[in-house]
Amino acid sequence: MDNFIVSARKYRPQTFDTVIGQQAITTTLKNAIRNNQLAQAFLFCGPRGIGKTTCARILAKTINCFHLSSDIVPCDACESCLSFNTSASFNIHELDAASNNSVDDIRNLVDQVRIPPQVGKYKVYIIDEVHMLSQQAFNAFLKTLEEPPAYAKFILATTEKHKIIPTILSRCQIYDFKRISVEDITRQLLSVARSENITADPDALRIIAQKADGAMRDALSMFDQIVSFSGSQLTYEMVISNLNVLDFDYYFKMVDCLLQADIHKSLLILNEILDNGFDGQHFLIGLGEHLRNLLICKDPSTAKLLETGEGIRNTYISQSRQCPVDLLVKALDISNKCDLNYKVSNHKRLHLEIALMQMCALSAEYSRYARSAGVPVKGEEGNEILEPAPGKLIESRPAQAKPVVGVNHEKNSKPGSGVSIKEKTAPKKTADDSGNQPVYLNAKKEEPFDQVQLEEAWTNYAETIKGKLPNFYSTLTKRKPELQKDHTIELTIENKVQEDELNDKKQEMMGFLRTQLKNDQIQLKTIISANSTEQKPYTPHEKYKQLAGKNPDLIKFKDQLGLEIDF
Repeated sequence: MDNFIVSARKYRPQTFDTVIGQQAITTTLKNAIRNNQLAQAFLFCGPRGIGKTTCARILAKTINCFHLSSDIVPCDACESCLSFNTSASFNIHELDAASNNSVDDIRNLVDQVRIPPQVGKYKVYIIDEVHMLSQQAFNAFLKTLEEPPAYAKFILATTEKHKIIPTILSRCQIYDFKRISVEDITRQLLSVARSENITADPDALRIIAQKADGAMRDALSMFDQIVSFSGSQLTYEMVISNLNVLDFDYYFKMVDCLLQADIHKSLLILNEILDNGFDGQHFLIGLGEHLRNLLICKDPSTAKLLETGEGIRNTYISQSRQCPVDLLVKALDISNKCDLNYKVSNHKRLHLEIALMQMCALSAEYSRYARSAGVPVKGEEGNEILEPAPGKLIESRPAQAKPVVGVNHEKNSKPGSGVSIKEKTAPKKTADDSGNQPVYLNAKKEEPFDQVQLEEAWTNYAETIKGKLPNFYSTLTKRKPELQKDHTIELTIENKVQEDELNDKKQEMMGFLRTQLKNDQIQLKTIISANSTEQKPYTPHEKYKQLAGKNPDLIKFKDQLGLEIDF
């Protein structure tokens, strides 16, 4: 039986041109080799499985090739390339810093650096997971890293750049590797499948690419696992079954339930998902991603962010047309809050069910608003929900208010108590120019009143606020109001505080007086008395002036300490 080689090793890139998804870095390294501008130390950073160590090995092999092509491709025929391909090269040394992280390990490496290469031009030291070195090992490595021999090159690789001390970072050229896109991983998996004579569904390979989270090595490992399960036929159903991935159909059905505000059906779908062995938070994360995908499908400019196959993309676009933007945003907010509190919840299933109920209630509320606004709602005469203006939920419009005919409060009635409202005879009405709508004439009341009637109505209002606002009651009863021309009431007050208090209650008081006196033309005018002998300080500024007048040292104290009075 032949020895099986995993795809991650079998299809490992051998040249810069075959590295997946890191074109910017490989182009820079090729230009550095072509122009003979190689640094003495490189630092390759990035997540796992994206090609850091692979690029380090390709760089080490390329710079030692005797017959390098103009495209910076090793010849694979010279002594250096052949020894590298058989892992027998004495010029390339790989060190795992996770298990060789002490000062003694670094000292042994420094001793080896002193010996020049026997074959080839450079000695290359690849130190993987360099962030695992101890503080003392880093310090012992500094001098050699800064001023190595001309033939020594160091390539450091790490997944956690922030753990490397700044003195090491300053001595290296830093290359940040990015996660490989879903499209690039899918194309590579399709190429591997063809090489292995495996028939693969593109949607199935895309699911593997999404599950790999940008790591090519993880994607190839999952590919091998599923091929072992399914044989030479790799389908979408086999992938989601083997990788424990929820089918897209569950999320589409769940959103349909939310749009219909069908709480019972949504809970049944959730129960089916949990019975199939899926974790509740796994479903919640997937639902949030599904809602996000529907949201970005609302606009063609963002639809390209959707990393799915063509068939599923069309289904997303179709469902997104039925989902108002505000509904999706608020549902996403509910999903996010549920996700944040899921782990600390004592009843996780109930926590998840409440979130689904809230989303259904949100959809029901939206539908109610849409109906009240006269907007077609899905399910009514085959119509779909009409999209509202961006950022605004459709609000219900109140019915057209009818013209007020007239009210009459019983004498001595108090606000908030039972008030008798008597309908008066409607004012005279006439038709407008078109002869359609009635136009009301002489609707305003303007009955005359005298000083005695004013004081009586004033006292009645003061009694209504006596228990609730004693200070305001004192302001109203301390001085009598005076009736002036044109139905103007003049009241003399003592200070600005009383004036502000009157302004706050002015609308309520005027409404009471106009009703009591049956005159809508009443106005209130206030005058602050300048010669009030009973004036008391109310505001902070007035209090400060009064204290400073009694004790001038207060001003001197404020000036010496440089204080400011906050008025």
